[in-house]
Amino acid sequence: MSPRPPQIDENPEGVDLPLEPLPGHASRGRLERVLRRGEFAVTAELNPPDSANAQDVYERAAIFDGWVDGINAVDASGANCHMSSMGICALLTRMGYATIMQIACRDRNRIAIQGDVLGAAAMGVSNIMCLTGDGVQAGDQPGAKPVFDLDCMSLLETVRTMRDEEKFLSGRRLTTPPAVFLGAAINPFAPPYDFRPQRLAKKIAAGAQFVQSQYCYDVPMLREYMKRVRDMGLDEKCFILVGVGPLASAKTARWIRTNVPGVHIPDTVIARLEGAENQKEEGKRLCIDIINEVKEIEGVSGVHVMAYRQEEFVAEIVHDSGVLKGRRPWKREPGLDDALVAERLDHILHDNPSERPVEMVKDASETSVDTN
Repeated sequence: MSPRPPQIDENPEGVDLPLEPLPGHASRGRLERVLRRGEFAVTAELNPPDSANAQDVYERAAIFDGWVDGINAVDASGANCHMSSMGICALLTRMGYATIMQIACRDRNRIAIQGDVLGAAAMGVSNIMCLTGDGVQAGDQPGAKPVFDLDCMSLLETVRTMRDEEKFLSGRRLTTPPAVFLGAAINPFAPPYDFRPQRLAKKIAAGAQFVQSQYCYDVPMLREYMKRVRDMGLDEKCFILVGVGPLASAKTARWIRTNVPGVHIPDTVIARLEGAENQKEEGKRLCIDIINEVKEIEGVSGVHVMAYRQEEFVAEIVHDSGVLKGRRPWKREPGLDDALVAERLDHILHDNPSERPVEMVKDASETSVDTN
């Protein structure tokens, strides 16, 4: 029997267009299709730029080409301001990437959030991750006013209501509901441990269809969590993606353990890094080893790779783990106008490197003809 040809999840009319709807699917996106086919999914986190340059986003996304099934557009994680999740999704969806738009309840009220959901869905965003968000005191602008009109549970319920009941929270009807696949975050590694599966159950009841976990550096603890999840039948109601990521050094691991709430790093992991001749390489190897253990745990549907400031290692980590089993996720193919765009960028960056976008606009306005 000849091998089955690879599944191509792409609209033939254009990579930026949604896929044809399928029965039982909430969205028209690739991530949901991969998961519902029973394939082991890989998602990654894009480090948002402190920039208004679209090219910064494209370059960071290109690192993941052909290796991941979805890219998380982070929404001011740690309460630190960067390019918005909505902005990143607007740039990437038109290029064909499968984005996962994070929404943190910290910064916007229910009116703004519901509008963002509609705008995102209209742009082609098929996946929304609902988060409460870190408190403003955790970021570099602690004087900001926190909103928290909703939390992750009520946000899940809000978007589910918009999608399934075709109405706003006010009861006003929607003419076209958002076709989105709903996600949430979980942390099996933070106390109280016995409560964590119950919290997952509550998020599923609120509308979560997939979840991504906090970093996993303690596989035995994850196994115990997943056992309780299976006992409750939650793995059959929700797709669970386990968070993984390389550690640059033992010093970095200690800093994260002390300063990043909710991240649990055992002493054995730090000792392994300390004993390595090349700690960065060992951190990458550790991540691969964890993926190989995690993928064998019943009920785990994928991994979420968070390689902060080490995004260039994601392809190598995914490849060496063998987690895709020969499957090739979507990769952006060069467009007909890419050469023209590259030529223009080369001119801006090399022929006139001091010229920034704001200066280009100013120059254009000064040389334009007054038609009034």
